[in-house]
Amino acid sequence: MASNKAPAGHEKIETSNFLMIVLILITLVVGGLVEIVPLFFQRSTTQAVEGLKPYTALQLAGRDVYIREGCYNCHSQMVRPFRAETLRYGAISKAGEFVYDHPFQWGSKRTGPDLHRVGGKYSDEWQRLHLISPRDLVPESNMPAYPWLETAMVDPDGMAPKLTALRRIGVPYTDAEVAGAAEQVKGKSELDALVAYLQVLGTATK
Repeated sequence: MASNKAPAGHEKIETSNFLMIVLILITLVVGGLVEIVPLFFQRSTTQAVEGLKPYTALQLAGRDVYIREGCYNCHSQMVRPFRAETLRYGAISKAGEFVYDHPFQWGSKRTGPDLHRVGGKYSDEWQRLHLISPRDLVPESNMPAYPWLETAMVDPDGMAPKLTALRRIGVPYTDAEVAGAAEQVKGKSELDALVAYLQVLGTATK
């Protein structure tokens, strides 16, 4: 004999795809808000660490090249808080080191070495040679070469608008820095810019 007993609450959920999906989405939204929203009000995640300066126009141009060429696909910029990580890469990454990065370049995949503390580790010439012909310096490297960066030039006209846009979202560029942005990158190659960017990574806390 069939039972006329109404299904229990959890049975309603388990037997209704629509209700299950709605409740999962609500749970994810609430959980996400609880985890993420407080970060916007924590000083450690919103205030720059002592000594941190916005990227110069040349470094910013290099960062654009770094993103365009997909360097972040293989190189993380996040030193994780584990003993083996800090022994190899240096002090753990702090959110306050990246408040001027839009978007930040933290990542979870690491095919190549972490680059967050690479600034000053090698000379400019080493970095240039490594980008042009990686295996001449690191025979086991599987990184592709980027020889075209040596002849591709940075566009001076595009720099002032970039600094202005970043200033609108909180990066403290001065009027003088915006006005001098084009002159700073004039005659510079994309290789010059990328090396300048790499050489500043992680130096704020050294």
